[in-house]
Amino acid sequence: MKSKPIPNRAVTELNRLAEARESGVPWRKWGPYLSERQWGTVREDYSEGGDAWNYFTHDQARSRAYRWGEDGLAGICDDQQRLCFALALWNGNDPIIKERLFGLTNSEGNHGEDVKEYYFYLDSTPTHSYMKYLYKYPQGAFPYVDLVETNRRRSRHEFEYELLDTGAFDGDRYFDVFVEYAKASPEDILVQITVFNRGPEPAALQVLPTLWFRNTWSWGRDDPTPSLRQTAPGMIAASDPKLGGRFLSCEGAAALLFTENETNTERLFQRPNRTPYVKDGINDYIVHGNRGAVNPEQTGTKASAQYLLSMGAGESQTVRLRIHDAPSMRLFGSDFDAVMQARRKEADEFYATVIPASLDADAANVMRQALAGMLWTKQFYYYDVDRWLEERGAGPFMPQRRRAPRNEHWHHVDNADVISMPDKWEYPWYAAWDLAFHVLSLTLVDEDFGKQQLDLMLREPYLHPSGQIPAYEWNFGDVNPPVHAWSTIFTYRMELIRHGKGDFDWLERAFHKLSLNFTWWVNRKDRAGNNAFEGGFLGLDNIGVFDRSAPLPTGGYLEQADGTAWMALFCQNMMEIAIELAAHRPNYVPMCLKFLEHFLWIANALIHTGGDTGMWDEQDGFFYDVLRLPDGRAERLKVRSMVGLLPLCAVTVFDGRFLESHPEMHHSFKKFLEARAELTAFIHDPTKLGQAGRRLGAVLDETKLRRVLSTMLDENEFLSAYGIRALSRYHAEHPYVVRVGDQEYRVSYLPSESDTGMFGGNSNWRGPIWMPVNALIIRALLQYYIYYGDAFMIECPTGSGRQLTLYQVAEEITRRLASIFMRDQDGRRPVYGGSRKFQEDPHWRDLVLFYEYFHGDNGAGLGASHQTGWTGVIARAMHLFATTTAEQALALGKEAAFVEEAAKGRPRVT
Repeated sequence: MKSKPIPNRAVTELNRLAEARESGVPWRKWGPYLSERQWGTVREDYSEGGDAWNYFTHDQARSRAYRWGEDGLAGICDDQQRLCFALALWNGNDPIIKERLFGLTNSEGNHGEDVKEYYFYLDSTPTHSYMKYLYKYPQGAFPYVDLVETNRRRSRHEFEYELLDTGAFDGDRYFDVFVEYAKASPEDILVQITVFNRGPEPAALQVLPTLWFRNTWSWGRDDPTPSLRQTAPGMIAASDPKLGGRFLSCEGAAALLFTENETNTERLFQRPNRTPYVKDGINDYIVHGNRGAVNPEQTGTKASAQYLLSMGAGESQTVRLRIHDAPSMRLFGSDFDAVMQARRKEADEFYATVIPASLDADAANVMRQALAGMLWTKQFYYYDVDRWLEERGAGPFMPQRRRAPRNEHWHHVDNADVISMPDKWEYPWYAAWDLAFHVLSLTLVDEDFGKQQLDLMLREPYLHPSGQIPAYEWNFGDVNPPVHAWSTIFTYRMELIRHGKGDFDWLERAFHKLSLNFTWWVNRKDRAGNNAFEGGFLGLDNIGVFDRSAPLPTGGYLEQADGTAWMALFCQNMMEIAIELAAHRPNYVPMCLKFLEHFLWIANALIHTGGDTGMWDEQDGFFYDVLRLPDGRAERLKVRSMVGLLPLCAVTVFDGRFLESHPEMHHSFKKFLEARAELTAFIHDPTKLGQAGRRLGAVLDETKLRRVLSTMLDENEFLSAYGIRALSRYHAEHPYVVRVGDQEYRVSYLPSESDTGMFGGNSNWRGPIWMPVNALIIRALLQYYIYYGDAFMIECPTGSGRQLTLYQVAEEITRRLASIFMRDQDGRRPVYGGSRKFQEDPHWRDLVLFYEYFHGDNGAGLGASHQTGWTGVIARAMHLFATTTAEQALALGKEAAFVEEAAKGRPRVT
């Protein structure tokens, strides 16, 4: 049974969203917008060679002021990151206080950079009216040196050495530190920190909630210095010319400690400090007892409240604080508890409108933590590239400028926005193609924020004047898959279904900017002008036999099956947007025809190249990249990978009535096809009507579709028990090898981490399961199903004898993906592999992490441990199949089959 709609009733959190949208009430002004790692980023790197990891290290971070942002533990800040609040801890044994998460740099980790901490995003509403976070802190000395040295010694063929492996949690000698935030109003934030001693003996802990200003005054711009000062026992007043006044009230604090958020130049650079009170002053006071390190005048730009907690075995203690803008109010007592409890209840009420009632408790827990992770992984991202270049002597208009190691052609970029991050520790910078997938799940809970995220990337401070969308700060000019248009039409249709109308102005504005991006692709990535596209690694890192972003060792160039498929889908999505616009403004009808014709050219190039070596291999029934050599020869690089499955995803259903309702376009299209009959000879015929008179834009006709599906659904090839692998298991016994001179290039099936340093070595597309491309495959299967209906059956798994409709295949893939996170029949979650602590301990086993990718054979989580960003798309897929039947999908038509369930699962706010 699918979930029934929840009765329409007032939901407090939905009313907050409406107040923010309609009346400008700043419910989102304060949120979890601190980074979890500002050190080691491109923004903070002023080295000659662009060695960001070593220019600004974790060891320096406690002593060195950041230029472009702040980080912290379980922290929040305002939406311009003027004033920050986060947690600091000291167990009495560590060499430093715990102010930020620790992890390995790219060169220290045997599989690249990796956070070595355990923390969990447990809950958040979209306005951040309620948030909950858990950090697990060892009671013994944190094994900083052991983690670095042991991982550094290990090879790429060995497992990573994790914090649990060090013995830091043996005997359960650790603290569970829960941090909760609850907003009494947009400017009145309650903070409750609850600490549990999970160990067998009494233990002490210093809890140091910290308030500080981002350093905006030390960079030669004459910005005024803000101030913090004690105004009453347990109260800190914050004053900033731009932000105004705020207060932090600290119930029962033993002391308030003040210093400055300024660099300790004496420690780091052997130069006298500008002030005796520096960034690590509170650390030195707590750890070393240096009373001269904090300001006795109790003023500064960084301050901590000191709490000395002692807990018996299994006991807990609670700390309460309040961030507010009014100096006199009833701060604690029963009112505090009432607000905290009300916000918890309202969060439950909100998620009852989001999570389908048909999901069991475990699945509901997975979905809620996925969405909480999406909302916690927001970050204020500040990067003025022009100023950054000037500060390193590489300003574009300087007469004798230095050469910058990166981004010198992106000096127009001036970003200062709250953005959804892939992972706020491992990837604390936006990635445009990741962001398009983030929006799929974000719009389940906050469609306004989702739309704003898509809009950001198309604004002038982001979009290059040439039309290129920025990739990420390591190289804004890298090329990522063009999925922005797909996410845009997806989001518009969700809004249309939920509210009965969509934001036409937003869609029209996006269309014009996306047209610039489309033109950039056509002009820059179609070398031979034959609609066969390149693009480089296109987000799939090490998937190819060669580094696809570097000059080829053979010379020549690659025609990429994935790049060409992405462009085919881009055409379809642009046509979908043009059709929506044309419904209101007929002047867009010619644009519909333009993108339809361009799609046919590209689709034909994928299948047929007039007798030349093309990307489609008729014998194998699969797509491959084509290597074009300097002497004119061409050969297919026969790696069975996601590159060859992506043409399957270039498919979109269209309402067959559109052409009939625009006879001039119908006539022009008919003439176009009559003059170029070869365009549809090898692809799906777009004039052939399917279910309910629908038309299908697709690269694959039915025969080719069946051939590709039979390979994809083969458990000895792509179909894993946990989703679709990025590389066929066939290559485990049949590696693909190319020899160029004395050099051998090899692609083998690697279901876990990468065994090479390509693209940093911290990701692997040669066998694991990646959620975003699985989402595209699910979307494609539903498109085919809406067109073909129940008459199209396919064996799944291949060789099993079990025949399924394409809806059922999509549902089965989703079930396998979701099973990564849910308990199996033995009570174990595949995501945690062989970790007994996560599998068996009651304080760990229901905490879910959404990793970057997953082991191709056993589903264990790999890569970035908190990449809820695009892995959070599992929430969207779970929601879909819990709320929409096959019959409903057929009746609905269009791509809305991937989003219309929201209309049934969420009450309208009036």
